[in-house]
Amino acid sequence: MRRGIEQGVNAGEAKASVGRENALSRLVKGVRREPFDVRPSTELFPDLDPDRVAADLQLAARGRERGEKNEPPAVSDALDEVESRIVERVESAQKAAHAVLLDQLQVFSERLSSLDLEGRFGAIRHAAPAAVSEFRAEAATGRDELHGLRRTLREHEAEKVAFKARHRLDRSPRPPTVGMQALKYGLLALLLVFETLVNGSFLAKGSATGLLGGTTEALGFAFLNVLASFMMGRLGLPELVHRNLFRKLVGLLTVAAWLAFAIALNLALAHYREVAETLDAEGGRLVMERLKTAPFDMGDVKSWLFFAIGFFFSVIAFLDGFATVDPYPGFGDIERRLVTTRDVYIRRKQELIDTLLDVRDDNIETMEEAHRDLAVRRGEYDAILDQRIRLARLFDAYQGQLETAANTLIAVYRDANRAARTEPPPARFSDRYALKRIVVETDVAAPAREDLRQAIRDTQTLLEREVAAVHAAFDDAVTGYHQIDDLFEESRHGAPST
Repeated sequence: MRRGIEQGVNAGEAKASVGRENALSRLVKGVRREPFDVRPSTELFPDLDPDRVAADLQLAARGRERGEKNEPPAVSDALDEVESRIVERVESAQKAAHAVLLDQLQVFSERLSSLDLEGRFGAIRHAAPAAVSEFRAEAATGRDELHGLRRTLREHEAEKVAFKARHRLDRSPRPPTVGMQALKYGLLALLLVFETLVNGSFLAKGSATGLLGGTTEALGFAFLNVLASFMMGRLGLPELVHRNLFRKLVGLLTVAAWLAFAIALNLALAHYREVAETLDAEGGRLVMERLKTAPFDMGDVKSWLFFAIGFFFSVIAFLDGFATVDPYPGFGDIERRLVTTRDVYIRRKQELIDTLLDVRDDNIETMEEAHRDLAVRRGEYDAILDQRIRLARLFDAYQGQLETAANTLIAVYRDANRAARTEPPPARFSDRYALKRIVVETDVAAPAREDLRQAIRDTQTLLEREVAAVHAAFDDAVTGYHQIDDLFEESRHGAPST
């Protein structure tokens, strides 16, 4: 029996060790754990076997032996030595069971302490409002940043309005899109390649190096013809539509210069083709002389075709350059700066809103986890207190079983003694033995359940209130971000309101 009790004590200590480890692990890691397995086993208080004790103490034999001697005497009013040994054995089992009970109650006390409910309450009371404050600070920082970006955007909008007013423009800018720009530059590259191939085939006939030499010379002429025409069309032709007369004159001169350049270059190229067929070494000098004396005197129709193709490519490049910008000089640049600034503002506003959304979700998830954790801790707390009470009841029932076993053992001894006596037995043989009970107070160190439940409810209410506050702060922040546009409201025609 003692070995069984010791095994029960060891099992209780092992369970207590596991319980402490789980509680500390959850406290450190801050994660949710399953409730304690605090169900006490009735094997902690094993029943006392009367038959085994009776055989061990030889109660029947000792009762007959002492009864034959009429012991204890009829006037005896105290337990004799055999009865005292029975009582000693029962009280020893009672003390061992009480020691196991105290160990288990200590385990429960440690588990209650490991819940650290008061510490959890304090952490939540400080952390939840702080999370809302930090969220609002994050939102305020983003709002300040958006103010600066929106102010820059407003300046660009005002610049555009002032430009339209100064130049008497009543239309929106028409800068080419990214796709159209790519198409225009692709056309330019195609012109270069195509003119190089066409010119190369014409010049190869008079080149000493054949097709390779003709293509190389054609590439140089193509770059000069196409790129120069493109840049003149891009930079000079828009000046023709400018409101300023001087700039109109600059545009007109640019068109005239381009026309003279394109005609002269392509005439030179056509003459070069004719001269290169007969004389390679002095070709360049002869071309210059023919341009001075007889620029339009070409005897081969292919040379005129050569001139026409080159001039056509020059016209296409000239118009292509003009098509890559807004028709009014400077208007497209202002629009591009405005669009870029607006894109930066809109993209940054969306990034800030997404950041606030992530912060909001993280804070809410944390507080909801804390809310669930409190519910789990409350369930663990109630389970521990219930098991303490149940364990105390089991111990009280065990004491009742010990008292019954003690009276059974005493009855075995007294019946044998009474049967062997020749004199009347003591009058106390008809009395029952009453075991002195050990009273266990299970709730001495435990706070009042209702007070604790109220504290948990108050803390969960605080969490729910702070979750609602985070939602409200997020809505206020997003509304505030959008209100920045109202602070810099534009008029119907795009002019910032004053």
